[in-house]
Amino acid sequence: MASMAGCARLSESGSSNEAPDDVGDDVASPDDDGAGPPTADERLPLLMPPDELRETAQSGGPPKDGIPSVDDPSFVDPGGADFLESGDPVFGVVRDGAAKAYPQKILVSHEIVNDSLAGTPVSVTYCPLTGTVQGFERGGTTFGVSGRLINNNLVMYDRDTETWWPQMLATSIPGPWNEDPATESLREFRLVWTTWEQWRSHAPETRVLSTDTGHARNYNNDPYGEYNPRSGYYANDSLLFESLSNDDTFSRKRVVMGARTPDGAAAFLKDALREEQVVSGRIGDVPVVAIYDERLDTGYVYLNPGETAVEPTDGAAVRADGERHLPDDLPLERVHTFDAMWFAWVGYYPDTSVYA
Repeated sequence: MASMAGCARLSESGSSNEAPDDVGDDVASPDDDGAGPPTADERLPLLMPPDELRETAQSGGPPKDGIPSVDDPSFVDPGGADFLESGDPVFGVVRDGAAKAYPQKILVSHEIVNDSLAGTPVSVTYCPLTGTVQGFERGGTTFGVSGRLINNNLVMYDRDTETWWPQMLATSIPGPWNEDPATESLREFRLVWTTWEQWRSHAPETRVLSTDTGHARNYNNDPYGEYNPRSGYYANDSLLFESLSNDDTFSRKRVVMGARTPDGAAAFLKDALREEQVVSGRIGDVPVVAIYDERLDTGYVYLNPGETAVEPTDGAAVRADGERHLPDDLPLERVHTFDAMWFAWVGYYPDTSVYA
């Protein structure tokens, strides 16, 4: 198994027989402006200084770009996505009314798709070893797979400045190709981890990333196991590399909905949120509320400084201050949130608040 890690060493075997009916927007060349990706106004928290984080990096097996990003993505309509089964995981996003789905069975072989959404250049990133999917604005550059891991998590690099960016941290650290980058955080956007059946029902006009990626891969063969049904690495408690924490409060791969701001981090156990529907907590000293969305089996976290009363109702909606709202549309400021395996979250955010 270790020989496939990096996050995955995959052979150039298998091919696509699907004819895509459209392609992604043009992907910028790596040297469009040399400025690197756009960054956020505030920096996210790091558990240690950036140069110390660099020292924890491990080789995942494949070298730089040994796991090839998809830089010329093609898309099909739902009827053309016959390679997907109803229960297969997809990573969905809607921007300006346009929906896209990125199948996990494709991303496991590439980890990064350089694409555009509603005219904005973006990168969709996935690390199978930590169960995390993250979206980032990329500006005029593209992201690639460095071949290194920290905390079992993908370390990306941007092809303009060659700075390292650990995926979950979304923050720059030094690396061998850029020894002294400014410490900044990327602009993130949410992708929803859900199933093909749920996403297709939620966004029937969605476009779907095609298996015509330009790379010879067998996209029906996940080297780590399966999610439909769950098996292999995704179902057991073993890790392929050292993690940054030995915390055993929960099983290593229990899924949390993680949220962090410059003030701190919070983790909501996904199965508990599914049962309770509404869970209140704090990030640092700021009250927050997590809301379960049964439509996509996901959750959203909102800042709730005024401690607005939020209650579940029958169906998907919740009641906030007496008014009904869908889980993704409360009149509160939403915090960027994503699914993660517990070991990975607590490794990067050891002081996290936890709500079970």
